[in-house]
Amino acid sequence: MQKSLKVKALIFDMDGTMIDNMMVHHKAWQRKLASLGKQMTIEQVMQEIHGVNEEIISRLFGDRFNDEEIRQIAWDKEEEYRTIFADKIALIDGLERFLDQAVEAGIPMGIGTAAPPENVKFVLDALDLRKYFSAVVSSDMVTKGKPDPEVFVKVAQQLNIPITDCVIFEDSPTGAKAAENANSHAIVITTTHKVEEFSNITSVAGFINDYTNSSISKAQEKGYFEINL
Repeated sequence: MQKSLKVKALIFDMDGTMIDNMMVHHKAWQRKLASLGKQMTIEQVMQEIHGVNEEIISRLFGDRFNDEEIRQIAWDKEEEYRTIFADKIALIDGLERFLDQAVEAGIPMGIGTAAPPENVKFVLDALDLRKYFSAVVSSDMVTKGKPDPEVFVKVAQQLNIPITDCVIFEDSPTGAKAAENANSHAIVITTTHKVEEFSNITSVAGFINDYTNSSISKAQEKGYFEINL
């Protein structure tokens, strides 16, 4: 059964939502943590590693590292990720067509991600995505990581659209919870997590495997756009 949703703006998470790269991130984290003496399985990494890098490192290691060391660890991990992913980067199926439709319809779009600015630049430039988005907020622009909604609220502010009138595309329960905390709807792309992992999150309006069957057009109500999943 096809679902539809009326909104005024689209906000996209990046990793796992626009590009299917989360397993690359997980492996990069696993290698970096092992080099620091912390062994984790991929399953443990998937469950426990989420949010802004500096928060992750502090959460895992307490006060073992000072601020400068934490920044260097985060940088090393992201550099390894970019090296691994450089020749594999691609948009999730159907997303380019969906973005083109959105531009044609005239709906405002932004990106809100926990990724550092170097990774955002890496993705936007490699895939020529800047033309689609009038607002981009990365980890260096927020003080609180998801599930705090700060990153999405800042995108909505840049778009000049109330966050409650935005729909947020996400791939993780933490991100969907951030949408819920912003009183916004979330559409979940199941690249990384299973549907049942979102069972207690009320913000989820629907699930998609990719963007192949999704479409967007102007709604009859002024200022609104209709998304069909």
